[in-house]
Amino acid sequence: MDTAELLILLIGSLAVTGFARAKGLPAPLLVTAVALAVSFLPGLPEIEIDSEVILTVVLPPLLYSAALDVSWQSFRQSIKQIRRLGIFLVIVTALAVAVAAYVLIPDMDWPAAILLGAVVAPPDAVSAAAIGRKLGLPRRVMTVLSGESLINDAASLTLVRVFTLIAAGTSLTIWQDLGIFGLAIGVGLAVGIVLGVAVHWIRMRINDPVVETIMSILLPFVAYVLAEHLSGSGVIAVVTAGLYIGYNSPKEGYATRLQERPLWTSADVILEGFVFALIGLQLKTVVQDLVESDRSLTQTLTAAAVVLVVVVLVRPLFVFESYVRNRFNGRWLRPLRVRLSRGHRSLRWLRGSAEPKLNWRELTVISWTGMRGVVTLAAAVSVVGNSVDVKAQDTIFVIAFVVTVGTLLLQGLTLPFVIRALQVQDPAEGEADVRSEMRLNQRTTEAAIALLERRRPAWAEQYGAEASDSVVNRLKARLERQAETFRRDAEEEEVEDRNAPLRLRGAQIQDIRRELLDRRREIVLEEREKGNLDEEVMRRVLVTLDAEELAMDSAQASRSRS
Repeated sequence: MDTAELLILLIGSLAVTGFARAKGLPAPLLVTAVALAVSFLPGLPEIEIDSEVILTVVLPPLLYSAALDVSWQSFRQSIKQIRRLGIFLVIVTALAVAVAAYVLIPDMDWPAAILLGAVVAPPDAVSAAAIGRKLGLPRRVMTVLSGESLINDAASLTLVRVFTLIAAGTSLTIWQDLGIFGLAIGVGLAVGIVLGVAVHWIRMRINDPVVETIMSILLPFVAYVLAEHLSGSGVIAVVTAGLYIGYNSPKEGYATRLQERPLWTSADVILEGFVFALIGLQLKTVVQDLVESDRSLTQTLTAAAVVLVVVVLVRPLFVFESYVRNRFNGRWLRPLRVRLSRGHRSLRWLRGSAEPKLNWRELTVISWTGMRGVVTLAAAVSVVGNSVDVKAQDTIFVIAFVVTVGTLLLQGLTLPFVIRALQVQDPAEGEADVRSEMRLNQRTTEAAIALLERRRPAWAEQYGAEASDSVVNRLKARLERQAETFRRDAEEEEVEDRNAPLRLRGAQIQDIRRELLDRRREIVLEEREKGNLDEEVMRRVLVTLDAEELAMDSAQASRSRS
């Protein structure tokens, strides 16, 4: 693919993505459909997908961006559910798909079948998270979905690496398999932590937002390539570095945070559109190769449909197996375990774990968020573009494509209906966040006032009593007005809580505030057009208004993602 073709592909995928987002349509599906239709145009050059481009250039920034947005505190609290879904569900799905593929496809051996299972095993939480954020899913559900997407990518791609070697004829013992897994995890974690600590240490000391942002852009690529070079998991390295940088970003300069958030959001949009456009353009060629290789296309599509059904059904069965088992253990077995453990200290391990924190409605939503996406397609491309020969690799690609499109159609289009029907939204959580934000603002303002009084003598000695007292008194008066505003807002919130029918939802309040900001911007531009306002003054005022709106957006996004 030359430079002109690349630019056309990027512009086209971005245009289709923008149209889909404006109309509320699933962008991956529309981009893929348009690209597939374009591939049948006469005279269109054949486009080859380089698996290294997908895995080295596209995947790291997507994973890093997702890791930056994950709350480490919430991630750690939900680690049990995340671990089960991100690791064990991937293995169960891979094995279930492998059995179905081995039975249905004559030329597929067990290693290739398990390789196919590993390719289609990891759900992509990007689409589910976007829908859930828009519809107000509870924070605990969003945390599980986001955390799962980080772990299952690493588990799946590590499985793909091992079984690509096995499917290509490399003889590995079970201990060698486990050694590859252990080395991948260990090296990935080490590289991610070392690079994350190093980058954070440097960014804390240079105080240059441009250079700090460039370091953040380079970090996922360096982490991925270095970990892979050392036989580790590049995915784990990127995710680990992203979690560390995201957790420590509040300690860094505000200018860097303001630059990075829109940058990574934009990168996510264009890279995802690019991948789905590539897949749509490539599908025609893969299907033609499949037909020319004397394999039955009907048989392959039938197997793909069965695999799609298996992928869709395994997830809810796995999710609710844990719920039912814990409910059964809690109701019938836990009293027996407690009595036994009281009788003998060595039996305390029988007490078991507590019931899951998620109710059945939330688990239903989680079980229906199995849409496949970029990672599945990237893994399929890596199998097709691999230098080693894998049996039925074209079949693996077609099935992965059918599963991805099928889950996006079946689950992606119906997920909003499921969320609304089960009434999983939690508006009270957003209201509690607003009250917590008000209390925090009040505390920080009061602490600043206390600091002013405590430092007044030192500043008087350093700058002169008269000048410093004037500045301190003016700043103190301003902070006291802010503290009074926060206190009054908190009291009004309490009154509204007692008068709930008259309460406005947080989203409605945000809409009103945005209208006010838009009107203030209009006044600024009107004054500039009349010649009453210098351009430099106008830009400073607009920066203040933009920062206020960015603070609203950031608070809303943080409440949804954390």
